[in-house]
Amino acid sequence: MFTIKGKTCDWEVVIGLETHIEVLSNSKIFSGASADYNPTIAPNTQVSMVDAAMPGMLPVLNEYCVDQAIKFGLGINADITRHSRFARKQYFYPDLPQGYQITQPADCPPVVGRGWIEIMGDDGNPKKILIERAHMEQDAGKLKHDAHPTKSFADYNRAGVMLLEIVTWLDVKNPENNSFITSPDEAERYLREIREIARALGVSKANMEEGSMRADVNVSVRPVGSNEFRTRTETKNMVSFKFIKTAIEYEAKRQIDIYENGGTVTQDTMRYNQGDGTTSVQRSKEDALDYRYFPDPDLLELVIDDERIERIRKTMPELPAATRARYMGELGLAEYDAARLTESTDISKWFDAAVAGKKERAKGVANWMISELFAHPENWDVKNETQNAAPDAPRIICPSDLAELVDMVLENAINGKQAKEIFIKMLDGETEPPRQIAKKFGMEQITDTSAIAAAIDDVIAANTPQVEQYRSGKVGLLGFFVGNVMRATGGKANPAVVNELLKKKLEA
Repeated sequence: MFTIKGKTCDWEVVIGLETHIEVLSNSKIFSGASADYNPTIAPNTQVSMVDAAMPGMLPVLNEYCVDQAIKFGLGINADITRHSRFARKQYFYPDLPQGYQITQPADCPPVVGRGWIEIMGDDGNPKKILIERAHMEQDAGKLKHDAHPTKSFADYNRAGVMLLEIVTWLDVKNPENNSFITSPDEAERYLREIREIARALGVSKANMEEGSMRADVNVSVRPVGSNEFRTRTETKNMVSFKFIKTAIEYEAKRQIDIYENGGTVTQDTMRYNQGDGTTSVQRSKEDALDYRYFPDPDLLELVIDDERIERIRKTMPELPAATRARYMGELGLAEYDAARLTESTDISKWFDAAVAGKKERAKGVANWMISELFAHPENWDVKNETQNAAPDAPRIICPSDLAELVDMVLENAINGKQAKEIFIKMLDGETEPPRQIAKKFGMEQITDTSAIAAAIDDVIAANTPQVEQYRSGKVGLLGFFVGNVMRATGGKANPAVVNELLKKKLEA
C-alpha cells in the first residue's frame, strides 16, 4: 500500500479520476461539421451554425457517437442505460459559444452506467477499479492567449467534438465495498488501461500529447485504517502521466501538512505548476447546483434497445486485458513483455502476425520487437505488414522478416551474433529476406560436427599448456578454447555444439 508517514500517523491517499477522451467520428456530436480539428487546419473553418450557437439552430444527435459510447461501455464491463437524456450545464466562458455545455449528469442518467476495469495493484495482485459512469458531452473550443499581447483568440474547430468522461466511483454509503485507486502508480496503470481499451475499440486516439485524452485528478487523504472520506481537491486538465503522479504526491503531502497543523482542507480546484511540480489553489470548487443543470429541451430521450447493444458487441475485438492474459498464459511471455506488446492494437496485431500461431517463436519475436524494433520506428511500420515500395524510403521490416530471423536462430542456422548482423543489414537497406541476406554475406552457421571437430583439434593442438591447465582443474579456460574455435571458424560455428564437443575432447 502507498502510504505517507506524517507526524501523528501514517496516511493513505484516496484518488478519483475524471478522464476525458475525444471520440473518433467523422462529424461532431450535434452537428454535421467535421470532427477533425488537427493544428494544421485553419482556425474556425470547421464550425457549423449549431457549433457557433446561432439563434434558431437546433442540435441533431450523431448516432455513430452513441454507438461509440456503447462500445466503450461494453469494454469497461458497464451497464448500458436503456433510457437516457441530455442536460445543459450552465457556465459562461469564451470557449463555449452557447453559454452552456450539453452533457449527461449522473441523474439523467448517462448512456454508460456503472462498470469496472482491472489493473495490477501495488501489491502485485489484480485490482478491480470501480467506474461510476462514462457520459457523453460536447467539447469546448480552444483559446489562444499568446498570439497578441493584449488579446485572446478563440478557435471553435474543436467545439462540439464528442467527449466521453469516465468517472471512477467511491461508494460512500458502503466504504467497505470500495476498490479504488490508492497510489500515483495505480493512477497511471488505470489511465493506461483506459487508453488501451479506447484505442483497441477504435473509440479514441486517447493521446495525452495531442490533448485527445486528459484527466481531472481528485485527491483526499485519511489516516491508515480509517473508512472516512475527507474533503477532496481537484486538479484540472492534466495531460501527462508524469505530471499526474507528481501532482497526486504533492497534493497529498500538502493536505497532510494542513491536517497535522490543525487546519481544514477546503474543496478547491487546483492548478498544477509544471515548473516545480507543485499545486496551488485556482478557485473554489463548484458544486452541481452552481451549474444549474436542466434537461435539454431540444433533444429527445435517447432509447437504446438490446438488439443495438448486441450488434455492437459482435463487432468488438479482443481487448488488451484479454490479449495480455493470452500472451502470458498461452505463449509464456513475462508480464512486462505482454504489457509492452499490448500498448496498441496495431502492435499486438503485428506481433500476432509475426508469431503466426507458432508458440516457439513468441519469446524471440517479443524480445526483438521490444529491444530492437521499438528503437527503430523509421524501419518499422506498425500499421503495414509489407515493405515500402518507394526506392528512396527506409527499409521496412515486416512480420515475415522477423519471423524468419527468429526461425533461423531456433533452427541453429545462425547464432545470436549473426542474427544481429543480419538485422543491422536490414536496417541499412538490404531488401532481401533474412535467409537470402545470410547466404549473400556468408553468415550461415556451421552445424556440421565434423567440421567443428576439426577446428577444435587444431585449437587443442596449438594450445597444449592451456589444455594441461584445464585438465588440472582450471575449467574457466573453457571460454578461452571456445573463443579460439569461434575465431577459427569465422564466428560461424554453433556455440552450443562447440561447447559440447570441446568438453568431450578436453575431458577425454
